Amino acid sequence: MTIGIFGGTFNPPHLGHRLIGERAVQSLGLDQLYVIPSALPPHKDLPAGAPPERDRLRMTEMTFEGAAKTIVSPLEIERGGRSYTVDTVRELARRHPGAERFLILGTDMLLSFDTWQEPEEILKHVRPVVFARDEGEEAVLKEGVRCFQERFGAQVHMLTGAPLPVSSTELRALLPERTGTAYLNDGVYGYIIQHRFYSAEPDLGWLREKSCAYHDAKRIPHVKGCEEEAARLAARWGFDEALAREAGILHDITKKNDVEEQLILCKKYDIITDDIEKNSYKLLHAKTGAALARDLFGIGDAVYNAILWHTTGRPNMSLLDGILYMADYIEPTREFDGVVELRALAYSDLRAALILGLKMSIDDLEASGDTPHPRTVAAIDSLVHCEGL
Repeated sequence: MTIGIFGGTFNPPHLGHRLIGERAVQSLGLDQLYVIPSALPPHKDLPAGAPPERDRLRMTEMTFEGAAKTIVSPLEIERGGRSYTVDTVRELARRHPGAERFLILGTDMLLSFDTWQEPEEILKHVRPVVFARDEGEEAVLKEGVRCFQERFGAQVHMLTGAPLPVSSTELRALLPERTGTAYLNDGVYGYIIQHRFYSAEPDLGWLREKSCAYHDAKRIPHVKGCEEEAARLAARWGFDEALAREAGILHDITKKNDVEEQLILCKKYDIITDDIEKNSYKLLHAKTGAALARDLFGIGDAVYNAILWHTTGRPNMSLLDGILYMADYIEPTREFDGVVELRALAYSDLRAALILGLKMSIDDLEASGDTPHPRTVAAIDSLVHCEGL
């Protein structure tokens, strides 16, 4: 039997890691590849803000799901403490006493091997296999292999193939810039966004695609219009356009739910409702939408609050609150008496536009025999007294 051992922090695990595993299985003719996320790396601490070890394990499992002859093992995480490779290879030697065992290493790991815990003992149990992350490492790697073989008297197998698309370090830098999706399993990317690991901000194209599952087809033009209007208003009033788009994309994700479905979500997320809201899915969807968007996509407080209050407004509205409220009201698919004037006002005096829009909303509700929410009246009063924004 032939066993491969591929360890690391997997912080985060990406498609390059899977590519290495697949190459190893094929090139070495492995019967089994063990992919083993470390608990704590021996030579350095994990970067600040790294996900808990169980989350790294879960993401690694998703990354390698369906990979041939591959098992993601919690061995080092369950052992806890510093993850010394010597302990891992001893354990796998005990489990597979007659197997030929290969230890898969990156260039940096090979070059620092003499600093590892009991390197000679490790080599009693495994044969080293090394891969280069990029073309620039090849010359360094060849020299490193030569020095390694002289130092330890052990032959090193080299994995060949195209360079890896990205490193975990590079990927951690991409994620806060709303990119990096191409290098990650879709489930892993969603998991990172849900928990906002690595200070990640969602790729807006990815977010649009995911949000579509929560809309009826007829609502999608409105959502697109709201997103674009929110971005234009944000640019006009000096706010983060990407954050405004995020709010626009997600603001109506529970709008298609009826009252009963809304109340189920209220119970799930411990949402407190008043008597007016309980009888109106149009009001409930703002609260349930904010809660669901936080649960699924890890939205921050600014976007959460903008979605929460985008139907009624609130006293002391934030700038994003006002942008989303107005974008929802005046986006290009909206047609009603006064919308042209209201659009123009939103770009010359946002406060005045909000006061007018909130008043128009009250008039529409009263004309339909519905009761305006007191929060809308309070929002107008707050804006009149120059509170918020």
